[in-house]
Amino acid sequence: MAGDPLPVSGVVIAKNEADRIGRCVASLAPVCADVLVLDSGSTDATAAIATAHGARVEQQPWLGFAAQKNAAIARATQPWVLLLDADEWLDPAAAPRLRALFASNQLERADVWRLVRRTHYLGAALDHGGWGRERVERLFRNDLRYLPAEVHERLDLAGRRVADLEARIEHDTARSDAEYAAKLDRYATLWANQRRAAGKRAGALSAPSHAAAYWLKNYVLRGGFLDGAQARRYHALHARYVFDKYRRLRAPPAD
Repeated sequence: MAGDPLPVSGVVIAKNEADRIGRCVASLAPVCADVLVLDSGSTDATAAIATAHGARVEQQPWLGFAAQKNAAIARATQPWVLLLDADEWLDPAAAPRLRALFASNQLERADVWRLVRRTHYLGAALDHGGWGRERVERLFRNDLRYLPAEVHERLDLAGRRVADLEARIEHDTARSDAEYAAKLDRYATLWANQRRAAGKRAGALSAPSHAAAYWLKNYVLRGGFLDGAQARRYHALHARYVFDKYRRLRAPPAD
């Protein structure tokens, strides 16, 4: 169902995303009155492709995940923000559901709407294992901001009303297995540093016990094994990521 743009700013942070920024922006442009891509110095065609698909592109040197998203939200022109990562896009059925929400009397009952996200790994849709219907806070009033964080940033929801919307975001999380493994390795270090700075520590059994719990919960009990060989590799990488982040939290900080 087509129609006029909604009072929503589609917001994306990006750097060197030429191979996927077009898909992301193209999914936002039909439904959003404004689409902003906040670029942090891309050396490829990210800016040109985003512009060609209907986004305005502005530049901001990298501030960190939370701060960069906050800088992008601050530049939104509409009362509502729909935030996607560059490797995400709206499912075609999401647009009519968003339009129906804004046309109803339900919109104002919440400050934040949680959409459903499904992850893909190297061509395999992960419909099970906790990654097929992940709830993510992505549609929200433009005065919300992310809490300070180096990784796994979260909106500050204190005092805010949160509701669920059955509109789906698709998430193509990796270009290659090696790239994704390296990304999780970086995230493990950021997570450990962040937790250590907050005064947290890990015990001798934290790494193996948390990794085993991840595998049992997501690959076995939640049926991750049903999604095939690529899913097995994906969950193995995440179990290793859980192990690594607790191992690094236990280790003495680097000088």
